[in-house]
Amino acid sequence: MTDTAIARPPRNQWWDVWDQFKTHKGALFGSFVLLTVLGLVILGPWLWSLDPKFINIRARDQGMSWAHPLGTDQLGRDMLARIMAGGKTTLAVGLTAMSLSILIGATVGMLSGFFRRLDGILMRLTDLFLALPLLPLLLLMVLLFREPLVLTFGPELGIFLLIVTAIALTSWMNTARVVRGEVLTIKEREFVLAARSIGTPSRRILLRHILPSVLSPIMVAATLGIANAVITESALSFLGLGFPPDFPTWGRLLQDGMPYINLSPERVLWPALMLSALVLSVNYIGDGLRDALDPRIRGR
Repeated sequence: MTDTAIARPPRNQWWDVWDQFKTHKGALFGSFVLLTVLGLVILGPWLWSLDPKFINIRARDQGMSWAHPLGTDQLGRDMLARIMAGGKTTLAVGLTAMSLSILIGATVGMLSGFFRRLDGILMRLTDLFLALPLLPLLLLMVLLFREPLVLTFGPELGIFLLIVTAIALTSWMNTARVVRGEVLTIKEREFVLAARSIGTPSRRILLRHILPSVLSPIMVAATLGIANAVITESALSFLGLGFPPDFPTWGRLLQDGMPYINLSPERVLWPALMLSALVLSVNYIGDGLRDALDPRIRGR
């Protein structure tokens, strides 16, 4: 064995994760679709500068053309511009709600799994939220807090905060249960017992030893949480309880296009395709991450 081979640094485990991830064809395809959707939403407005709120009655209900590649709506607004603008809002809601949901779920799961005296209280609270009917609860929260938040923060920011908070508060439970199960196993391992034996504070054990060990299920739950948040926001917008009519989201575009589905089915087709592409791509990526981050599967 040469000196160069001895001095070579160990292989980073994230390269092993990538090697396993790229063998999952569905995950690679999902990544390509997700990057395409993100490119359309983020970079598209730089290439297509029409205002999504600009009303041109003379151009209403037009089909696909060079001037309007995806047609126009009943007020003459360009559908391509509205889909790109709606994608920004939908992705912002999905990412923010997912982040808040993962934060709540991971915190509850770690505290419940690590501290035995908190386990009963936190798990009964989790069971209580799991037993609640989510859609009626979401509708109740929207109806109760919509007006106060709109008066305080304005129509757009107020409804954004309301929808993000409502989705996060009704979707953290599964993450909490998964993280709790992982923590119950990890806290009995030798490196945690060694940290306890030298007097390491519980907060440091949680942040430095246990949290890195449960990142795998948290990352998988985060990818699936984006899809769940996007679907929930779209359902609320489709029911007319989301953002204002002049503030497009993909769910709102679906709701606006339903009365015209017989005359202009593409009004419903394009936002539905964007939603389906986003949700399916995120689900495929979650499956790929689940396999890549599991050391029992990695390398097969």
